[in-house]
Amino acid sequence: MDEFVLHEDVYIAPTPAGAYYYSASAKPDPARQLLQALFHAKETPLLSMEQLEQWCDADTQSAQHLLYHMQSQSLVQAFSEPQVCPDTPLEELLPTLLPTLSGDGKALLADDQGFYVASSGFPHEAAEELAALSANLGILHRRHKRLLSNNLGYQTSAWTLGDAAGNSQIGFWPLFVGTQRFSLVIGGVPRLNHPLFTQLVWSLGIRYSE
Repeated sequence: MDEFVLHEDVYIAPTPAGAYYYSASAKPDPARQLLQALFHAKETPLLSMEQLEQWCDADTQSAQHLLYHMQSQSLVQAFSEPQVCPDTPLEELLPTLLPTLSGDGKALLADDQGFYVASSGFPHEAAEELAALSANLGILHRRHKRLLSNNLGYQTSAWTLGDAAGNSQIGFWPLFVGTQRFSLVIGGVPRLNHPLFTQLVWSLGIRYSE
């Protein structure tokens, strides 16, 4: 740790793992605070010590240690050139983006009221019911959060229906972006390690940044 040197000539951005960590919970922590700053920027910022301290609201040593930890967990990555979040409206972006996150091309994004924002691969009637189900699962999880999170230590609020081998046939993945809660409903094996998952969270972060 003492040998860690900050490289200030690179552009820093979240990885798909960072996007998943950031959006998996609304519980604040230093890593989510830094990731939120990145997801609210339309262009990946040039890393500097001053900027890092501002993001982390911490002194130099603490900010460096946090970044080092996040790099070791593959939550952030560096680029030699800035990356820009496309300004494509969500209504146009989501129908092409969602299928890439599913093993069978079926996915939808729903809001916390149980209405789907966009859907791909599901019939309209099924999409409506799945969106409503995602809201009910959110309520169910909150009702049993003390058991699942506090007593058993599970740090996810995703729910899936699995086959005999344990593979997900359909899953409900919460996405917390700022003060908004969405549900990503995915048919088949989820592909949340795809760069387009980062794109989804980034686009939502820009749209719903406070």
